[in-house]
Amino acid sequence: MTDWPTVTEAAPIPQSARQYFVRMRDGVRLATDVYLPSGEGMFPAILVRLPYDKNSEYVFMDAVARRATQAGYALVVQDVRGKFRSEGEALGPVNEAHDGFDSISWIAAAEWSDGRVGMFGDSYYGFTQYAAVSSGHPALRAIVPRVTSTRLGDFGLVEGDGVKDIPWVTGAMYQRQCWSGRYLYGKVPDFTVRPLTSAFEETFGQTEPRSPWFDSLVPYTHPGRIFPDGDPLGARPVPTLHCVGWWDNLAIPHMRDVEAFEAVPGWAAVQHLWLDSTDHQGNHIDHAGAVDQDGHEVEDESFESMLDEYIEPALRFLDVYLKGVGSPQDIPRVHWHLAHAGYRNDESWPPPAAKTATLYLGGLEEMNSDAGVLGEDRPTEIEQGVLRFDPEHPLSSVTSNSFTYMVDYPDEHAAASRPDVAIFETEALSEDLDLAGPVYLWARVASTAVTADVFARLLDVGPDGSAHLIVRGQAEFTSPDEQTLRRIELGHTGYRVRAGHKLRLQLASSDFPEYALNPGNGENRWTATDFRPATHTLTTDAASPARLDLTVLP
Repeated sequence: MTDWPTVTEAAPIPQSARQYFVRMRDGVRLATDVYLPSGEGMFPAILVRLPYDKNSEYVFMDAVARRATQAGYALVVQDVRGKFRSEGEALGPVNEAHDGFDSISWIAAAEWSDGRVGMFGDSYYGFTQYAAVSSGHPALRAIVPRVTSTRLGDFGLVEGDGVKDIPWVTGAMYQRQCWSGRYLYGKVPDFTVRPLTSAFEETFGQTEPRSPWFDSLVPYTHPGRIFPDGDPLGARPVPTLHCVGWWDNLAIPHMRDVEAFEAVPGWAAVQHLWLDSTDHQGNHIDHAGAVDQDGHEVEDESFESMLDEYIEPALRFLDVYLKGVGSPQDIPRVHWHLAHAGYRNDESWPPPAAKTATLYLGGLEEMNSDAGVLGEDRPTEIEQGVLRFDPEHPLSSVTSNSFTYMVDYPDEHAAASRPDVAIFETEALSEDLDLAGPVYLWARVASTAVTADVFARLLDVGPDGSAHLIVRGQAEFTSPDEQTLRRIELGHTGYRVRAGHKLRLQLASSDFPEYALNPGNGENRWTATDFRPATHTLTTDAASPARLDLTVLP
């Protein structure tokens, strides 16, 4: 994790915007910029509600406004409650549903508004769209949430079937850096300090006030009432273009949302997907390792190209649902990128032609000293292998900033030489293999510890030995035993594994400091000081084989 620049003042308001202070139901006023198309008239509006300074270079809303107003939209950009120029306390998600409703009401009543509102934006300002949907405002006609999740309020700590999500330190860092009062504070804690809460306390001592959102989740989760009017799934269905990045660090919770919406009949009819080979900040695999930004600031020519990819799909989508230009049938139900091959359109996700292909884990006795086998042969007898965890020497996270994974696009081959890392490999492929859908690992894990963490990474190993990430997932086995087969989500992908390459499954018991270490004794990860080594035993046999379920195209 890298230090972010500390920002303690708001950037100037562009001349093309007019700022208003919009009153919420409790009297708090939110700073709101309005960009209007040239000429007289009443226009549909696109609302963006964000916490990162509506006028900063980081969010480049003046450039987005140029594209939006040229397309005939009013763009309305707002600092959420407690951030930068807006009044109130920076509490995080708990006020966004009602503030979203009140902001939409203000837009719908404005003299320049035709009463139709859409929303757009990334990450937290993707979440504010879901929050507004939950409020049920009739003027909200369509949303375009990008790289986000409805579960940002608790960072998706989901539990079930004997596994649960592992506390995400990167999420806590976000709460500390972005939600300690009005501005942004960039200092990274010293993660060698124990307990982990003390590392954060040292940084809180340098800023005022504290982060109430952080305090609501660390060390114990007590999230506020994020959706006071009910979950978005129970609200009036709103046409949605979900924009997901395969290498986004929120990809798994975002795709959980997609699956949840698709399971509700009213919502399923108005869902569209835009799935791309990008990380959280929009860096694309086609330019992996060749970019040097750690945000959105790029040279003019590249910036305009990035804007094309960023805003134009949203405008085409909103044209249908806000302006009535064309019909929903003109918009691909699923537009997706197959890495190393290009873009495709399909009627559903996974694509209708996709099927499940299973690779079994074999050679478990060799998984530490050499490579185990990842192949089509189901095991015929019981095999066991050991995965060790040393809290004093955890496996380090491969990048200092998982939000910009494609900036580094690290070669991960070195981890295979560690004795606490297990790997399983296929033979070199004789022809291309196209992955298009979810990937799941099924495993039986016993442990000397109270619970066991398993971090799984599916890697593309090139002929030169380099290893690059395709998907990853992790879970805490809450009741580890040799008998129960449990599932770990590795996320969704569209990825061509080229002929001559291998697939490698890498297993480890840590990924620090991105994820909190497991103390092994049942103590809270945030407050623990006694961390114990552990041995995890992986078991497979014919009846309940350890396996990797891939979704592939014929």
